[in-house]
Amino acid sequence: MAVHILVSKCNILTIGHTGTDDTTEYYINDCQLPRVISCRDLGVTITRDLSSSQHVNEIVNKAHQRANHIIRCFASGHVNTLIRAFIVYVRPILEYNSVVWSPSLKKDIDLIEKVQRQFTQRLFGLKDLTYKERLMRLNLPSLELRRLYLDLILCYKIVFGLVCVNFDDFFTFSPSSQTRGHSYKLYKPRCTNSVRQNFFVERVIDVWNCLPPTVSFSSLSLFKRSLKNTDFTPYMKCSV
Repeated sequence: MAVHILVSKCNILTIGHTGTDDTTEYYINDCQLPRVISCRDLGVTITRDLSSSQHVNEIVNKAHQRANHIIRCFASGHVNTLIRAFIVYVRPILEYNSVVWSPSLKKDIDLIEKVQRQFTQRLFGLKDLTYKERLMRLNLPSLELRRLYLDLILCYKIVFGLVCVNFDDFFTFSPSSQTRGHSYKLYKPRCTNSVRQNFFVERVIDVWNCLPPTVSFSSLSLFKRSLKNTDFTPYMKCSV
């Protein structure tokens, strides 16, 4: 089967600090590929330093625009209708592939949270409430907490073989014989690289290993349900 490559969409992105010194040239059909400092791959903007800040800025701008459209275009000021529209049309922009790019910097976390914070503040009868009170009134989790849920859910799927990936490529079960806590604890190797520390396979292990006995591992649906009854405040960087 012939594979067709759109050369105009191809470029070279070198990860790490050696990119500016790399003078090697690459060609496809005699067309030299340009070197870039960032590129978009499967909807996620990747930069040379693997920072998520540029991607966060891009999705936040798009989400604010979509949220503003909802406020302006819906003739009804019915709160439940507007929240439903936010969940369907705005939140997916802020959560698509978040396991890959989930931010570690507080400024980026706050920037994403600001979308939901401002939207809920514009709803009828909620303006004078704090963000935490608005979330409780609307029965909404913070966006940071939802990203943590998504991390843990993917971890569950990998551990129990519910996705077509090799468990050994991501994790290793902890060799510890300690019986306290659940029996699916993962080994966390020592990591000194600050970039890698924020990758999914590194950041999720501490939370996963500390899941309380109230979390059920018997099925994915029960696991998801029990997460919502668990306090993850110690792992939150953004104040609600």
